[in-house]
Amino acid sequence: MKVVLAEKPSVGRSLAKVLGCNKREDGYLYNDEYIVTWALGHLVELAQPADYSQNYKRWSFSSLPILPDELKQVPIERTLDQYKVVKKLIERNDVDCFIIATDAGREGELVARWILKLTNYNKDVKRLWISSQTDQAIKEGFSNLKKGDDYINLYNAAKSRAAADWYVGLNVTRALTTHYDAKISAGRVQTPTLFLICEREEEIEKFSGNFYWTVKGDFSLFNASLYVSNDSIRIESEKDLNKIKETLDSNKTAIVENIEKVNKEELQPLAYDLTELQRDANLKLGFSAKKTLDVLQRLYEYHKIVTYPRTDSRYITDDIVDTLRDRLRALVSTSFATQVINLEKKGLIVSDRFVRNELVSDHHAIIPTEQRVNVDRLSSDEKDLWQLIVIRFLEVLSPKYEYESTTITLAIDDCKFITRETVVQIEGFKGINKAINNKENKSLSNSLKKGEKISLIEYKVNKLSTDPPKRYNDASILSAMEHAGRFVEDTAIKKNLTAGLGTPATRADIIEKLIKNNYMIRNENNEFVPTSYAREIIRLVPPMLKSPALTGKWEDRLKKISTGKENSDNFIYDIKELTRKLVKDIKNSYESFSPVFKDSKTCPFCNSEMMKIVDEMGRTHYICQKLSCSYEEMIVEKRIPLTDKEISEQPKAVVKKVKKVKVVAKSTPKVVVKSTSKSANISSSASYFQNLSKTKTNSTVSKKVASKTVKTPQYRIEKVVEVVRDSKLNRNRNYQNRNNNKTNRSFVDNKYKVENSSSGGSFADFIKASEDRKKNKRKK
Repeated sequence: MKVVLAEKPSVGRSLAKVLGCNKREDGYLYNDEYIVTWALGHLVELAQPADYSQNYKRWSFSSLPILPDELKQVPIERTLDQYKVVKKLIERNDVDCFIIATDAGREGELVARWILKLTNYNKDVKRLWISSQTDQAIKEGFSNLKKGDDYINLYNAAKSRAAADWYVGLNVTRALTTHYDAKISAGRVQTPTLFLICEREEEIEKFSGNFYWTVKGDFSLFNASLYVSNDSIRIESEKDLNKIKETLDSNKTAIVENIEKVNKEELQPLAYDLTELQRDANLKLGFSAKKTLDVLQRLYEYHKIVTYPRTDSRYITDDIVDTLRDRLRALVSTSFATQVINLEKKGLIVSDRFVRNELVSDHHAIIPTEQRVNVDRLSSDEKDLWQLIVIRFLEVLSPKYEYESTTITLAIDDCKFITRETVVQIEGFKGINKAINNKENKSLSNSLKKGEKISLIEYKVNKLSTDPPKRYNDASILSAMEHAGRFVEDTAIKKNLTAGLGTPATRADIIEKLIKNNYMIRNENNEFVPTSYAREIIRLVPPMLKSPALTGKWEDRLKKISTGKENSDNFIYDIKELTRKLVKDIKNSYESFSPVFKDSKTCPFCNSEMMKIVDEMGRTHYICQKLSCSYEEMIVEKRIPLTDKEISEQPKAVVKKVKKVKVVAKSTPKVVVKSTSKSANISSSASYFQNLSKTKTNSTVSKKVASKTVKTPQYRIEKVVEVVRDSKLNRNRNYQNRNNNKTNRSFVDNKYKVENSSSGGSFADFIKASEDRKKNKRKK
């Protein structure tokens, strides 16, 4: 019997369908040969410090650094039931093979291997390694299972990454938190990323713009810009501008000084990897990096129409080339049918730039699968993202773009005007997306000759100012994270810094984590603005930790571990030494944590500033930043019951009467009910309506709708302060019993309270309370 472990239930069901596992039990599917089960993401995690010693339960600087010789793994509590299911299946006597079918990457390997380690599994291990979830790909994958040992280095890299994050992240976070008495989170990827965003904000604040001018001339057939040098149209001084204006005002005749024609070409773009797709989706669709990954994952897992998402490669291997026509034919029933047919007629251009075996590590580029596409099944977001992938795929297989570039230089005395035009020769790949917009494919320069005179109709002066650096958005921060080497001055490090900050699979989560922790916000322009809290953290964090060079070097070493070129033990030794140094640097700091907030309030207990945030429900919170206090309150609208006196002072109940309503039938004559008295008239009308109901006869009648009584409101709406979390400094028993009206309540404006956690407690208690709140939010 073989146990197959998928990473998610949806993938597990796809595998079970292909394998014919149609019998179901809680947590798995099976037949006589296979048992298909699944993780729920990770089922196992690294143990917390308290699992090594009770001394570590309370956060204390004196206990740092915490550096166990070997890190333990424990089941994750929220997915414990599924872990028990998998463990029971693995321990069955009739199971003689375990097939790892988790995501084919570093983290997917870790998901499975930690389960095997914790359950002490020691039998045969196989690896399913596929790049798409189509039935055909799954069948081929199971007919060509790999040896588990072939991926042991990938597991070593994964566990080394996890250990590095534990040693450095946990120790530095505890050190910063306890030393500065503030809740501070730090990590090898999130801290350098936050540093880039904070540094850009400082550049913007220090920026002082300068004015400059440009001049554009109208020569009837075309416009041309005045160039003060070969590559600049900026006129830096008003004195120079006045000289130019004097020249142009006195002489309106330009001489064609030079006409230069050059044939140029633009090669096809490379296919998408995850980071490039996230950038394009942000710029063209407005998607965040996280949204792009979530939508892409659904296209891969559920619709099965694109290949593996979490790839860092933009190339394919030789064995994929023979499948390209099938992938194109799967698009024939879509709006891309014309482009597909044209491509097949002209012949696919499979360039050497696209097929690069040596540049594909775990997975090739993101391209369509052979699965036939039913566009009607896609949501709007899924369709938009899928179209981006298909357009890029078609562009990669199209001819290159060829054009003629003409540069025309005109002179009016010492003033040089230059214009450039492009005439398409072969539209090539740009024709797929109609990226160029030439109204006519003819050249203006054909009607001009060198030395010819042209009249300047008019000229226009534009006054502009230099722009400050732009804040990062999803697209630009992804680029910065991917190419972190550009921020490193050391040329030797820059040369080897190829991996960047994080991986394509983790960058989106890092961005969202920084937002969730209130370290930055996404403004109305979808730009990232760091909070005062974050900028204070970056000021205090050891310089080594916020440098992009550090984590970039780590990623390079992890990649070497995954290919067997470096020993993971050496890496972990260096990580522990680094952890010791970082903790020591924090201990030796004499700085204090004192962020300055806009629209802040003063904490009523410790007198420090409280940070203002707005939660997902639009409610305003004020949070004390001293961890030893941690007081939090929020402003909410409450329905306050009115007193009897207030109710009596309200206006009396209002009675609204609705006028008679005429009901008009479509094809029946009016019916007149005659009677000698009012009561008889009412009786006759009632009798008529009864008969009308029985015979279903339509008619024109008048009916009276009952009056409505609008009740007097029994409450009023007030904005009040609610205590979300009590201060740890509050030791006053009177305050603890304030709801019994025996206390000093001067710090709040009302008598309502949402949560009153126990005062005092350890740092561990604080973290546990924080985790409980997160769980409650997830349940909601």
